[in-house]
Amino acid sequence: MKALISVFDKSGIIELGQNFVSVGIELVSTGGTAKSLADSGLPVQQISELTGFPEILDGRVKTLHPSVHGGILARRDKPDHISQLDHHQISTIDIIVVNLYPFQETISKATVTIDEAIENIDIGGPTLLRAAAKNHEFVVVLSDPNDYEWVAKNIAANTFSKEERRWLAAKAFQHVALYDTIIAQWLRPKDQRFTEEKTLGFKKVSDLRYGENPHQHAALYASVPADGGLVEAEQLH
Repeated sequence: MKALISVFDKSGIIELGQNFVSVGIELVSTGGTAKSLADSGLPVQQISELTGFPEILDGRVKTLHPSVHGGILARRDKPDHISQLDHHQISTIDIIVVNLYPFQETISKATVTIDEAIENIDIGGPTLLRAAAKNHEFVVVLSDPNDYEWVAKNIAANTFSKEERRWLAAKAFQHVALYDTIIAQWLRPKDQRFTEEKTLGFKKVSDLRYGENPHQHAALYASVPADGGLVEAEQLH
């Protein structure tokens, strides 16, 4: 098995890499993530070694390559897909671990420039997440560090269910959808509020004791990016 790890937030990534290596999973990585893994003593292959092509355009293009996405998107149950991989000498990639450039945090800075914000729009990361989530029947997709521990245990025990794979895929698509929503809202001129298409982004603040009635579940969500309102009020008593 092969795992491609490319993250901005490196929380828990060394432990995850150690768990993968301990069960024989090969690590492929990019830039700073590869350096962090290598510095911890883990064997890791640079993405340029896998693709045979260097990172270009200041890192804007590094994972956008057939050797990467062919290995992710190939259906393992289709002989024609496997024969095409063999013909082009592409190996399958079975696990994708990605989190994205901090666009929201970047635009929250009072001194942020347009160029700085644009450079923090992730392209390769969402593409990897979407490809892996599309092919989740065969590829495990990890977009949240909070899932590292239980996913590593399931991979080691080979106990992944279809429902768990589908849940991780849904989580990845939702993560990318929220990310794109924040970018679209930032790019949109402030006087164009009623566009033909519109998405809204929310993050959960907390679970609530019950919904409208005691037998119903409920949760409190805040808009992203924040736009004021009761949910952001400070509770005094």
